[in-house]
Amino acid sequence: MRFAKWVVAGAATVMLALAGAPASAQSPQKLRFQASFPSSSLNYSCFKDWADKVKAMSGGRLEVEVAPAGQIVPAFEVLDATHKQVIDGAHSAAAYWVGKNRAAALFGPAPGGPLGFDAQDYMGWLYDGGGIELYRELYQVVLQRNVEPFPLCWIGSQVLGWFKEPVKTWADFKGKKCRQTGLTAEVFQRAGMTPVNMPGGEILPAAERGAIECAEWALPAEDMKIGFHTVWKHYHMPSVHEPATVLELLINGDTWKKLPADLKQIVNVSVWESTFRQQVLMNKLNAEAIKELRTKHGVTIHQTSNEILKKILETWDTIAAEESAKNAFFKKVYESQRAYSALVVPARRDMYPDYNFTVEHYYPAKK
Repeated sequence: MRFAKWVVAGAATVMLALAGAPASAQSPQKLRFQASFPSSSLNYSCFKDWADKVKAMSGGRLEVEVAPAGQIVPAFEVLDATHKQVIDGAHSAAAYWVGKNRAAALFGPAPGGPLGFDAQDYMGWLYDGGGIELYRELYQVVLQRNVEPFPLCWIGSQVLGWFKEPVKTWADFKGKKCRQTGLTAEVFQRAGMTPVNMPGGEILPAAERGAIECAEWALPAEDMKIGFHTVWKHYHMPSVHEPATVLELLINGDTWKKLPADLKQIVNVSVWESTFRQQVLMNKLNAEAIKELRTKHGVTIHQTSNEILKKILETWDTIAAEESAKNAFFKKVYESQRAYSALVVPARRDMYPDYNFTVEHYYPAKK
């Protein structure tokens, strides 16, 4: 009799436990994130794609509510807002934090790569060259911000930008008032440009009222979506001022620590998937945008002169050397990137044919 009572009691306990499990599993953890980018931006679309993947991969256990720039806090305040838990996380660009420490420019969009990097090399350095540990050190030790950083959303090599009139030489930048950001702004400032730093959502209104006469932002599909072609008709590409741009995801440190191991892994996997998905998607969207800009919007696309490209690299090398001499953390990151670059970049050049070699065979450039 006692055995029967034990079986009934045990069964009841198991049934109660099982009954409680689905309720717990189905109760989603909801987080609130904000971007530094406007809702019209493809960067914001990538951010939303990441949030959708997290929800799907977690079976609804983790939901990230995303907001565009300015909806909760100003675009350039998302880092501090994440640190203070005003928001749980942010999608932004490390270059926006150079005012806090100039080494931030090295995490994504530094001029020159840096040191020959493209975005693939940058991702390799992060995960196979010690870069992700330095990324955490930047935020958690140097800047004293309680955030966990991840790379999220691939921009790649940004074009030179939009101009009221063509620029043919380095000297043509002198006197121009242009939107630029990060240490890139200082590169062009040394050519005599007057850089103006502003979030993406403010560039077009500033252009429309004549407050600036040129700007750089990203790539053809992204730039067309925001509408720069409605003001300017001269578009210069390519460039080497930001050739390895990958944006960032920031998560409040306490929020990150509280996530169970499987949800942390979902975040890790989903940032990779969304980042590389954007890369291949942007190749197609940029090609379509170039065609539309030319045929429907009267935009003249200019090839950036080699003189300008060379001057960008030379000027950046000078700035990087000056910064390394006075900023120990900048030097530490730059030397780490140099070591990875010296190993990987020349080997890639030796292993793979120049992209233009095959392109010229099938699609020779028009003279």
